[in-house]
Amino acid sequence: MKISTNWLKEYVSLEGVTPLQLADALTTAGLEIEGVDPVAKGTNLVIGEVLTCVPHPDSDHLNVCSVEYGEGPTQIVCGAPNCKAGIKVIVAKVGAELPDITIKAAKVRGQESNGMLCSLRELGVNEKYLTEAQVNGIEILPEDAVVGNTEVLKYLGYDDVVLDASQTPNRADCMAMWSVAYEVGAVLRREVKLPNCENNANTGSKTTLKINSTSEKCPHFLGKVIGNVTVKESPKWMIDYLHAAGIRAINNVVDISNYVMLETEQPLHFYDLAKMPHREITVVDDVELKLTALDGIEYDVQKGDLVITTGGEPTGIAGIMGGDDSKIDETTKGIIIEAAHFNHVAIRNTSKRLGLSTEAASRYTKGLEPLAQNKAMDRAVQLLIELADATNLEETVEFGSSNYEPVQVTETLEHCNKLLGTNFELTEVVEVLKALNFNPTVNGTAITCTIPSYRTDILISEDIDEEVIRLIGYNRLETTLPTMEATAGQLSHRQLLRRTTKATMTGVGLREVITYTLVKSQFVDEAVLPFGEHIHLASPMSEDRKYVRNNLMQSLLECVSYNQARSATNVNLFEISNVYEKDIVQERVGIILSESLQKSKLHKIEIKSDFYTLKGLVTVWLDKLGFNSNRITIKENTLDTKHFHPYRSATIYLQNELIGIFGEVHPSLVKEWDIKPCVYAEIIFDCLVQNKAQKVKFAPLDRYPSVSRDIALVVEQNVSAQSILEIIQKVGKKLIKSTEVFDIYQGDHVEKGYKSVALSIIYQANDHTLKDEEVNEVHQEILKTLESNLNAKLRG
Repeated sequence: MKISTNWLKEYVSLEGVTPLQLADALTTAGLEIEGVDPVAKGTNLVIGEVLTCVPHPDSDHLNVCSVEYGEGPTQIVCGAPNCKAGIKVIVAKVGAELPDITIKAAKVRGQESNGMLCSLRELGVNEKYLTEAQVNGIEILPEDAVVGNTEVLKYLGYDDVVLDASQTPNRADCMAMWSVAYEVGAVLRREVKLPNCENNANTGSKTTLKINSTSEKCPHFLGKVIGNVTVKESPKWMIDYLHAAGIRAINNVVDISNYVMLETEQPLHFYDLAKMPHREITVVDDVELKLTALDGIEYDVQKGDLVITTGGEPTGIAGIMGGDDSKIDETTKGIIIEAAHFNHVAIRNTSKRLGLSTEAASRYTKGLEPLAQNKAMDRAVQLLIELADATNLEETVEFGSSNYEPVQVTETLEHCNKLLGTNFELTEVVEVLKALNFNPTVNGTAITCTIPSYRTDILISEDIDEEVIRLIGYNRLETTLPTMEATAGQLSHRQLLRRTTKATMTGVGLREVITYTLVKSQFVDEAVLPFGEHIHLASPMSEDRKYVRNNLMQSLLECVSYNQARSATNVNLFEISNVYEKDIVQERVGIILSESLQKSKLHKIEIKSDFYTLKGLVTVWLDKLGFNSNRITIKENTLDTKHFHPYRSATIYLQNELIGIFGEVHPSLVKEWDIKPCVYAEIIFDCLVQNKAQKVKFAPLDRYPSVSRDIALVVEQNVSAQSILEIIQKVGKKLIKSTEVFDIYQGDHVEKGYKSVALSIIYQANDHTLKDEEVNEVHQEILKTLESNLNAKLRG
C-alpha cells in the first residue's frame, strides 16, 4: 500500500512531523514502512519566463534562451523541442540538485549556460503518468504561474512524499486510507476527521435494477443506477493522489471508483448504463467461457470462478476485472455502481490461475470489513454528485446482507499487565483505546471495548493487550533475564537416528535432497503407503502447489527426471521429511538409486543400483540404527504393484509392523517420468523412532573353531529362500552361527517348476570344540525337517 502524506493531511494533522518521523513511528507501532519516496525532487528551483529563444549558432537542435526568474535575464542553453519565447517554465538554478544531476554553470558549444529548463521527468516524476510531450520536452506551466515563485514542487502538486507500507496479514484494514488515517491518529494521538458521507446513497427514485447471486461466494451485493453523469478530466488533486498510490488517472468517473477503493478498501465497478440494457446483474460460479477483460486480453473462465453476468451474458470477472463490453468511456451518459462482497479464497484462486493481479483482487484476497460496501457506495455517490454532475439517481438495490454485529471485547488491567509483564496505569490504557476508536467503557479495572467495523483482527482480550503495548511502546517493557534450568545439551532420540541415517546414506555415496512439501494433485493421488485424507490449501500459490504431500516417491522421481534430463548420471538420492494427511503427520525416509551406486573404471568395480543393492543398503542402515536382521522380515510385495515392479519389490516389517516398501520402480512409472530404470524405498521413520533399538552387546572373540557345511536343495519354484532360512535357524538355533544363501539356479539338471538353492551353514559352540557327531545330528535333523515341511531334497 502506497500512502500519500499529502492525502493523509486531508484527514489528520501531520504538523511538526516529517515523513521520516512518521515512517519510524508507524513501523514501531507495527505497520512496517519499507520506503519513503518523494514524488519529485529538486532544490534551488524557481518559476521563470522565456524572454527570447534563438537557435544555437553551432547546433541544429539546441536553443539559446534568455530567461527571467526575478534576478534579471539569465542565459540558458536548452535542447527541448518545445522551448519557445513567452512560455512559463521550471528553472533549476546553478547549484540545484536534481535526482540524477547537480546543475553547474557551463559553456555548451561556446555559449554560456547558467541553469537548466526542466521537464517533470528530470524532477523524478514517474514517466508512466506523463504524456509523450511531457516526457520528450520541458514542462510548460500555465500563464498564471508567478515568475520568481521558489515553491515550485508545491505549485505543481509534487511536494508529496509516499510511504510504502507492507501490511501484516492480520491488518487488511491498512489497505484503506481511512483506516491508515485512524492508525496515524492513534500513533500520534491526534484527531481524525473523515468526509461526512453517511447515508448519501439512501436517496433516489424507484428503480428497475435487479441484483442477484446464485453463488454462496457472494453473500452481499449493492447496486445503484445513476441516470446522468458527465465524463471529463478529474480535478488535479485527485489525479495527484491516484498517481501517488500507483494508479493511472483515466477520467473523473473511473477515477472516482479507484479513489473510493483507496479510501475505503472496497473495490467498486462502474458499468456503462447504455451497455447494460437488461438492467440486471447476477453473480454466478458455474460457467465455463472466454471473456475479454478491460485490459483487452481474453481469459479462460472455469467453473468455480465468480463471474458477473447481465441477461445471461458475462460482463466481468468478479472482484478482479470488468469486461471490455461495459467499460466507461467518453460517450458514457449513465452508470450502474457495483459494490459487492466476494469470497476472498475464490478471488485469490482465480487471480492466481489467470495470472491477473489487480488492485481490486489484492483487496478482496486480504478480506474486507463488513460495512465496506455501504461506506463505499455512500462515498461514491457523494463524489459523483460533486465531480461528475450526477443526476437522476435511483434507489440502491441490495442483495443479501452484511450481517454485521459490533464486536465487544472485555479486558482487565490486571490481566493486561500480567500478560505483558508491565505496570501500566488504567488511565494510559484507556487513553490508547480511545485513540484507537475502540470506545472503551470502564467498570472498576475491567475495560469493555466496542470494536469498529474496520478492525476485523480484534476478537479476544489478548488482541486488546497487543494494541496497548504497541502504541504505548515496547520500550516500556522492563529488562529482565529469562529464568530457565541449566540442562546438558544433547541430541534427542529422533535427532540421533536422523544423524545416523544421514551419515550412513552419505557414507555409501547418496546425496541428501530437500524437495517441496506443496505438490500437485497427481503426487498425492498416486501415493506410496497412503494413510488418510488429503490436505489441500485454501489459497494455493499455484495449481502445482495445491496439496500438502503424503509421500516422497513422486518428489524424488521428479529429482531424478530433472537431473537425467540434464545429462547427470548415477543419480542416487535420499530425503528425510514429514508427510501429511488430515490430522496425521508422519516422518519418512525416501531412497532412490539409478544406474550405479558406485563405479570405478580404473579398478573395474561397479555396484549396480538394483533390487539387491537397495535391499543391502536398507538392511545395513537398519542394523546401524539398532534393528538387526533377527527383528526385520522381508516379504513379497502384494501391497503396491502400481508403483513397484510386482516381481522385483518387497515389503519390510519390523517384527510384525509394516515399516516400508522397496524395489524396482514400475516400468510404466519409469516411462511416464522419462527416466532410466531405478529402485526406490520408502520407510516410515516414525516406526523406527517409536520402537526400541537393541542395545550393543560386547562379547569376546570366538575361542573355538567353526564347522562349515554347504548344501544344495531342490525345492518347488514358489518356495522362498526366506522360509528355508527360518527352518534352518529354528531347528539348529543352539549350534548354528550363521546361514547364507550363495546361489539360486534354474535350468539344466533341475526339473521344470523347481529351483536349486545353495546355502552355507556355519556351526559353532561357545564353550567347546564341536565333534562331527554333534554337527551331523543337527545337520540331519535340519535336512529331515526341510524335507517334511517344504519337500526339499538334496541336489544330486
